[in-house]
Amino acid sequence: MSSTQPIQVAHYTISPKHRPFVIAEMSGNHNQSLERALEIVDAVADAGAHALKLQTYTPDTITFNGGSEEFYIRDAKSLWADKNLYKLYKEAYTPWEWHKPIFEHAQQRGMIAFSSPFDTTAVDFLESLNVPLYKIASFENTDHILLKKVAQTGKPVIMSTGVASVADLDESVNVLRANGCKDLVLLKCTSTYPATPESTNLLTIPHMRDLFDVPVGLSDHTMGIGAAVAAVALGAVVLEKHVTLRRADGGVDSAFSLEPDELKSLVIETERAYLAMGQVSYTLTPKEEKSLQFKRSLYVVHDMKAGEQFTSENVRSIRPANGLHTRYYETILGKTATQNITAGTALSWNLIAKE
Repeated sequence: MSSTQPIQVAHYTISPKHRPFVIAEMSGNHNQSLERALEIVDAVADAGAHALKLQTYTPDTITFNGGSEEFYIRDAKSLWADKNLYKLYKEAYTPWEWHKPIFEHAQQRGMIAFSSPFDTTAVDFLESLNVPLYKIASFENTDHILLKKVAQTGKPVIMSTGVASVADLDESVNVLRANGCKDLVLLKCTSTYPATPESTNLLTIPHMRDLFDVPVGLSDHTMGIGAAVAAVALGAVVLEKHVTLRRADGGVDSAFSLEPDELKSLVIETERAYLAMGQVSYTLTPKEEKSLQFKRSLYVVHDMKAGEQFTSENVRSIRPANGLHTRYYETILGKTATQNITAGTALSWNLIAKE
Protein backbone atom coordinates (compact mmCIF):
# COMPACT_ATOMS: atom_id res chain seq x y z
CA MET A 1 0.00 0.00 0.00
CA SER A 2 1.27 3.49 -0.83
CA SER A 3 -0.13 7.01 -1.09
CA THR A 4 -0.07 6.83 -4.90
CA GLN A 5 -1.42 3.31 -5.34
CA PRO A 6 -4.91 3.42 -6.94
CA ILE A 7 -7.78 2.01 -4.88
CA GLN A 8 -10.62 0.50 -6.89
CA VAL A 9 -14.07 0.83 -5.32
CA ALA A 10 -16.79 -0.62 -7.58
CA HIS A 11 -16.58 1.48 -10.77
CA TYR A 12 -14.58 4.32 -9.20
CA THR A 13 -10.82 4.72 -8.76
CA ILE A 14 -9.46 6.67 -5.80
CA SER A 15 -5.99 8.04 -6.57
CA PRO A 16 -4.10 11.32 -7.02
CA LYS A 17 -4.56 10.87 -10.78
CA HIS A 18 -8.37 10.92 -10.53
CA ARG A 19 -10.78 13.68 -9.61
CA PRO A 20 -11.60 13.75 -5.90
CA PHE A 21 -14.07 11.12 -4.69
CA VAL A 22 -17.01 13.05 -3.19
CA ILE A 23 -18.99 11.29 -0.46
CA ALA A 24 -22.38 12.63 0.58
CA GLU A 25 -23.05 11.68 4.20
CA MET A 26 -26.77 11.44 4.96
CA SER A 27 -26.33 10.74 8.68
CA GLY A 28 -29.60 11.51 10.50
CA ASN A 29 -30.81 14.15 8.05
CA HIS A 30 -33.61 11.84 6.86
CA ASN A 31 -35.44 13.03 10.01
CA GLN A 32 -36.91 9.54 10.44
CA SER A 33 -38.61 9.52 7.03
CA LEU A 34 -37.63 6.91 4.43
CA GLU A 35 -39.32 9.04 1.78
CA ARG A 36 -37.08 11.97 2.72
CA ALA A 37 -34.04 9.67 2.71
CA LEU A 38 -34.76 8.60 -0.87
CA GLU A 39 -35.32 12.26 -1.80
CA ILE A 40 -31.85 13.05 -0.42
CA VAL A 41 -30.40 10.23 -2.56
CA ASP A 42 -31.89 11.78 -5.70
CA ALA A 43 -30.75 15.28 -4.73
CA VAL A 44 -27.12 14.27 -4.12
CA ALA A 45 -27.04 12.15 -7.27
CA ASP A 46 -28.29 15.13 -9.28
CA ALA A 47 -25.59 17.25 -7.60
CA GLY A 48 -22.88 14.88 -8.88
CA ALA A 49 -21.79 13.10 -5.69
CA HIS A 50 -19.92 9.86 -6.35
CA ALA A 51 -20.97 8.04 -3.19
CA LEU A 52 -23.71 8.03 -0.58
CA LYS A 53 -22.88 7.08 3.00
CA LEU A 54 -25.07 6.07 5.91
CA GLN A 55 -24.29 5.30 9.55
CA THR A 56 -25.19 1.83 10.79
CA TYR A 57 -26.03 1.58 14.47
CA THR A 58 -28.96 1.46 16.85
CA PRO A 59 -29.18 3.26 20.19
CA ASP A 60 -28.36 -0.09 21.85
CA THR A 61 -25.29 -0.86 19.71
CA ILE A 62 -23.75 2.58 20.28
CA THR A 63 -24.56 3.35 23.93
CA PHE A 64 -26.51 2.28 27.01
CA ASN A 65 -29.85 3.64 28.13
CA GLY A 66 -28.38 5.15 31.29
CA GLY A 67 -29.85 7.96 33.36
CA SER A 68 -26.68 9.10 35.11
CA GLU A 69 -24.83 12.31 34.17
CA GLU A 70 -22.23 10.54 32.04
CA PHE A 71 -24.97 9.60 29.55
CA TYR A 72 -25.83 13.27 28.90
CA ILE A 73 -24.11 15.90 26.72
CA ARG A 74 -23.48 18.83 29.06
CA ASP A 75 -21.49 21.09 26.69
CA ALA A 76 -23.58 24.28 26.45
CA LYS A 77 -22.04 25.07 23.05
CA SER A 78 -22.93 21.70 21.53
CA LEU A 79 -25.71 21.38 18.96
CA TRP A 80 -26.97 18.57 21.19
CA ALA A 81 -26.61 20.26 24.60
CA ASP A 82 -28.44 18.51 27.48
CA LYS A 83 -29.51 15.58 25.30
CA ASN A 84 -29.44 12.04 26.65
CA LEU A 85 -27.16 9.94 24.40
CA TYR A 86 -29.63 7.09 24.02
CA LYS A 87 -32.47 9.44 23.03
CA LEU A 88 -30.19 11.38 20.66
CA TYR A 89 -29.14 8.22 18.82
CA LYS A 90 -32.74 7.03 18.70
CA GLU A 91 -33.58 10.28 16.91
CA ALA A 92 -30.55 10.12 14.60
CA TYR A 93 -30.17 6.48 13.62
CA THR A 94 -31.10 5.06 10.23
CA PRO A 95 -33.36 2.01 10.66
CA TRP A 96 -31.51 -1.04 9.38
CA GLU A 97 -34.44 -2.13 7.23
CA TRP A 98 -34.05 1.16 5.30
CA HIS A 99 -30.46 0.42 4.28
CA LYS A 100 -31.33 -1.91 1.41
CA PRO A 101 -33.86 0.39 -0.33
CA ILE A 102 -31.58 3.41 0.17
CA PHE A 103 -28.50 1.56 -1.14
CA GLU A 104 -30.41 0.16 -4.12
CA HIS A 105 -31.75 3.59 -5.01
CA ALA A 106 -28.27 5.12 -4.77
CA GLN A 107 -26.84 2.38 -7.01
CA GLN A 108 -29.62 2.90 -9.56
CA ARG A 109 -28.55 6.56 -9.62
CA GLY A 110 -24.95 5.53 -10.39
CA MET A 111 -23.53 6.15 -6.93
CA ILE A 112 -21.47 3.90 -4.68
CA ALA A 113 -23.45 3.15 -1.50
CA PHE A 114 -21.81 2.23 1.79
CA SER A 115 -21.83 3.00 5.51
CA SER A 116 -19.98 3.51 8.77
CA PRO A 117 -20.56 0.52 11.07
CA PHE A 118 -20.39 1.31 14.78
CA ASP A 119 -20.05 -2.24 16.09
CA THR A 120 -19.39 -5.78 14.86
CA THR A 121 -23.08 -6.60 14.36
CA ALA A 122 -23.32 -3.68 11.96
CA VAL A 123 -20.39 -5.10 9.95
CA ASP A 124 -22.16 -8.47 9.66
CA PHE A 125 -25.31 -6.67 8.53
CA LEU A 126 -23.46 -4.54 5.95
CA GLU A 127 -21.67 -7.63 4.63
CA SER A 128 -25.11 -9.14 3.95
CA LEU A 129 -25.77 -6.09 1.75
CA ASN A 130 -22.39 -6.57 0.01
CA VAL A 131 -21.07 -3.04 0.54
CA PRO A 132 -17.93 -2.32 -1.54
CA LEU A 133 -16.02 -0.49 1.23
CA TYR A 134 -16.22 0.63 4.87
CA LYS A 135 -15.90 3.95 6.68
CA ILE A 136 -14.59 4.17 10.23
CA ALA A 137 -15.95 7.25 12.02
CA SER A 138 -13.67 9.43 14.15
CA PHE A 139 -15.16 8.35 17.47
CA GLU A 140 -14.63 4.69 16.51
CA ASN A 141 -11.08 5.01 15.17
CA THR A 142 -9.54 3.55 18.33
CA ASP A 143 -12.07 0.70 18.77
CA HIS A 144 -9.77 -2.21 17.96
CA ILE A 145 -12.63 -4.70 18.13
CA LEU A 146 -14.39 -2.88 15.28
CA LEU A 147 -11.16 -2.22 13.35
CA LYS A 148 -10.24 -5.91 13.30
CA LYS A 149 -13.71 -6.94 12.16
CA VAL A 150 -13.76 -4.38 9.33
CA ALA A 151 -10.20 -5.18 8.22
CA GLN A 152 -11.01 -8.89 8.05
CA THR A 153 -13.61 -8.26 5.32
CA GLY A 154 -10.66 -7.44 3.02
CA LYS A 155 -12.54 -4.45 1.63
CA PRO A 156 -11.12 -0.91 1.25
CA VAL A 157 -11.37 1.20 4.41
CA ILE A 158 -11.72 4.98 4.75
CA MET A 159 -10.99 6.14 8.31
CA SER A 160 -11.55 9.57 9.81
CA THR A 161 -8.80 10.76 12.13
CA GLY A 162 -10.67 13.12 14.48
CA VAL A 163 -10.11 12.97 18.27
CA ALA A 164 -7.02 10.78 17.83
CA SER A 165 -3.35 11.44 18.50
CA VAL A 166 -0.60 10.44 16.07
CA ALA A 167 0.17 7.50 18.40
CA ASP A 168 -3.51 6.45 18.35
CA LEU A 169 -3.58 6.60 14.56
CA ASP A 170 -0.32 4.67 14.21
CA GLU A 171 -1.71 1.91 16.42
CA SER A 172 -5.06 1.84 14.57
CA VAL A 173 -3.41 1.77 11.12
CA ASN A 174 -1.25 -1.12 12.29
CA VAL A 175 -4.31 -3.01 13.60
CA LEU A 176 -6.07 -2.56 10.24
CA ARG A 177 -3.03 -3.68 8.24
CA ALA A 178 -2.31 -6.66 10.51
CA ASN A 179 -5.88 -7.89 10.02
CA GLY A 180 -5.97 -7.82 6.23
CA CYS A 181 -6.71 -4.21 5.23
CA LYS A 182 -4.72 -3.56 2.07
CA ASP A 183 -6.49 -0.43 0.79
CA LEU A 184 -6.71 2.38 3.35
CA VAL A 185 -7.55 6.08 3.03
CA LEU A 186 -7.24 8.42 6.03
CA LEU A 187 -9.41 11.53 6.27
CA LYS A 188 -8.22 14.65 8.08
CA CYS A 189 -11.12 15.47 10.37
CA THR A 190 -11.88 18.04 13.03
CA SER A 191 -14.59 16.48 15.18
CA THR A 192 -16.49 19.59 16.15
CA TYR A 193 -19.92 20.27 14.71
CA PRO A 194 -19.71 22.62 12.92
CA ALA A 195 -15.92 23.01 12.66
CA THR A 196 -14.34 26.42 12.14
CA PRO A 197 -11.86 27.05 9.32
CA GLU A 198 -9.29 28.00 11.97
CA SER A 199 -9.53 24.56 13.58
CA THR A 200 -9.31 22.62 10.31
CA ASN A 201 -5.50 22.60 9.81
CA LEU A 202 -5.49 21.37 6.22
CA LEU A 203 -1.69 21.45 6.09
CA THR A 204 -1.89 18.15 8.00
CA ILE A 205 -3.09 16.44 4.79
CA PRO A 206 0.28 16.13 2.98
CA HIS A 207 2.03 15.44 6.30
CA MET A 208 -0.38 12.60 7.12
CA ARG A 209 -0.03 11.20 3.59
CA ASP A 210 3.77 11.05 3.95
CA LEU A 211 3.69 9.82 7.56
CA PHE A 212 1.44 6.81 6.90
CA ASP A 213 2.11 6.41 3.15
CA VAL A 214 -1.60 6.24 2.34
CA PRO A 215 -3.93 8.45 0.28
CA VAL A 216 -5.50 11.17 2.41
CA GLY A 217 -8.75 13.14 2.14
CA LEU A 218 -10.94 15.45 4.20
CA SER A 219 -14.01 14.79 6.32
CA ASP A 220 -15.28 18.33 6.39
CA HIS A 221 -17.62 19.76 9.03
CA THR A 222 -17.01 23.42 8.13
CA MET A 223 -19.65 25.54 6.48
CA GLY A 224 -19.42 26.04 2.71
CA ILE A 225 -16.94 24.55 0.25
CA GLY A 226 -13.76 26.61 0.71
CA ALA A 227 -12.01 24.06 2.93
CA ALA A 228 -12.75 21.25 0.47
CA VAL A 229 -11.32 23.19 -2.49
CA ALA A 230 -8.18 24.02 -0.51
CA ALA A 231 -7.86 20.38 0.59
CA VAL A 232 -7.74 19.24 -3.05
CA ALA A 233 -4.89 21.69 -3.67
CA LEU A 234 -3.03 19.97 -0.82
CA GLY A 235 -3.57 16.51 -2.30
CA ALA A 236 -6.91 15.33 -0.84
CA VAL A 237 -8.31 12.44 -2.92
CA VAL A 238 -11.56 11.94 -0.95
CA LEU A 239 -14.01 14.57 0.32
CA GLU A 240 -16.83 13.78 2.73
CA LYS A 241 -19.62 16.25 3.52
CA HIS A 242 -22.88 15.96 5.43
CA VAL A 243 -25.87 16.71 3.21
CA THR A 244 -29.50 17.62 3.72
CA LEU A 245 -32.39 18.80 1.55
CA ARG A 246 -32.88 22.06 3.44
CA ARG A 247 -31.09 23.20 6.59
CA ALA A 248 -34.28 25.01 7.58
CA ASP A 249 -36.03 21.63 7.98
CA GLY A 250 -33.88 20.93 11.03
CA GLY A 251 -32.46 17.57 12.05
CA VAL A 252 -29.56 16.34 14.14
CA ASP A 253 -26.82 17.33 11.65
CA SER A 254 -28.62 19.90 9.52
CA ALA A 255 -26.76 22.93 10.93
CA PHE A 256 -23.44 21.93 9.30
CA SER A 257 -24.82 20.07 6.26
CA LEU A 258 -24.70 21.20 2.64
CA GLU A 259 -27.86 21.73 0.63
CA PRO A 260 -27.98 20.13 -2.86
CA ASP A 261 -27.00 23.28 -4.80
CA GLU A 262 -23.99 23.75 -2.48
CA LEU A 263 -22.98 20.11 -2.95
CA LYS A 264 -23.14 20.64 -6.72
CA SER A 265 -20.80 23.63 -6.35
CA LEU A 266 -18.45 21.53 -4.25
CA VAL A 267 -18.30 18.79 -6.90
CA ILE A 268 -17.66 21.32 -9.68
CA GLU A 269 -15.16 23.52 -7.85
CA THR A 270 -13.12 20.69 -6.32
CA GLU A 271 -12.83 19.09 -9.75
CA ARG A 272 -11.68 22.45 -11.13
CA ALA A 273 -9.12 22.68 -8.33
CA TYR A 274 -7.91 19.15 -9.14
CA LEU A 275 -7.61 19.90 -12.88
CA ALA A 276 -5.90 23.23 -12.18
CA MET A 277 -3.18 21.62 -10.05
CA GLY A 278 -1.64 19.92 -13.11
CA GLN A 279 2.13 19.64 -12.86
CA VAL A 280 5.17 21.86 -12.57
CA SER A 281 5.31 23.54 -15.97
CA TYR A 282 6.89 26.65 -17.46
CA THR A 283 6.19 25.73 -21.08
CA LEU A 284 3.65 27.69 -23.07
CA THR A 285 0.34 26.09 -23.91
CA PRO A 286 -0.56 25.99 -27.64
CA LYS A 287 -3.03 28.84 -27.04
CA GLU A 288 -0.32 30.88 -25.30
CA GLU A 289 1.99 30.29 -28.27
CA LYS A 290 -0.56 32.04 -30.47
CA SER A 291 -0.60 34.96 -28.03
CA LEU A 292 3.15 35.59 -28.37
CA GLN A 293 2.45 37.99 -31.25
CA PHE A 294 0.67 40.29 -28.80
CA LYS A 295 3.82 40.92 -26.77
CA ARG A 296 5.72 44.16 -27.32
CA SER A 297 8.58 44.90 -29.70
CA LEU A 298 10.31 47.95 -31.26
CA TYR A 299 8.52 49.87 -34.03
CA VAL A 300 9.20 53.07 -35.92
CA VAL A 301 6.28 55.36 -35.10
CA HIS A 302 7.16 58.44 -37.21
CA ASP A 303 8.25 58.61 -40.88
CA MET A 304 12.05 58.68 -41.04
CA LYS A 305 14.57 59.66 -43.73
CA ALA A 306 17.70 57.70 -44.55
CA GLY A 307 20.49 58.85 -42.21
CA GLU A 308 18.10 60.14 -39.54
CA GLN A 309 18.82 59.13 -35.93
CA PHE A 310 16.62 56.76 -33.97
CA THR A 311 15.26 58.53 -30.88
CA SER A 312 12.74 57.95 -28.10
CA GLU A 313 10.33 59.99 -30.22
CA ASN A 314 10.41 57.84 -33.36
CA VAL A 315 11.01 54.39 -31.82
CA ARG A 316 8.59 52.89 -29.31
CA SER A 317 7.82 49.58 -27.61
CA ILE A 318 4.37 48.61 -28.87
CA ARG A 319 2.31 45.56 -29.80
CA PRO A 320 2.63 43.32 -31.85
CA ALA A 321 5.90 41.41 -31.46
CA ASN A 322 7.17 41.51 -35.05
CA GLY A 323 9.97 44.04 -34.43
CA LEU A 324 13.27 43.78 -32.58
CA HIS A 325 13.16 42.76 -28.92
CA THR A 326 12.90 45.60 -26.41
CA ARG A 327 16.25 44.51 -24.91
CA TYR A 328 17.91 46.35 -27.87
CA TYR A 329 16.18 49.70 -27.24
CA GLU A 330 19.16 51.54 -25.64
CA THR A 331 21.54 50.02 -28.22
CA ILE A 332 19.51 51.43 -31.12
CA LEU A 333 18.97 54.97 -29.82
CA GLY A 334 21.44 57.33 -31.54
CA LYS A 335 22.07 54.99 -34.48
CA THR A 336 20.89 56.01 -37.96
CA ALA A 337 18.44 54.65 -40.51
CA THR A 338 19.85 52.93 -43.63
CA GLN A 339 16.83 54.01 -45.70
CA ASN A 340 13.54 55.89 -45.58
CA ILE A 341 11.19 54.18 -43.09
CA THR A 342 7.42 54.55 -42.99
CA ALA A 343 5.70 54.99 -39.60
CA GLY A 344 4.32 51.66 -38.37
CA THR A 345 7.30 49.63 -39.62
CA ALA A 346 8.64 46.86 -37.38
CA LEU A 347 12.26 47.67 -36.63
CA SER A 348 14.83 45.16 -37.95
CA TRP A 349 18.65 45.14 -38.09
CA ASN A 350 18.79 45.85 -41.82
CA LEU A 351 17.15 49.25 -41.17
CA ILE A 352 19.93 50.25 -38.74
CA ALA A 353 23.29 51.51 -39.99
CA LYS A 354 26.35 49.69 -38.67
CA GLU A 355 28.85 52.03 -37.09
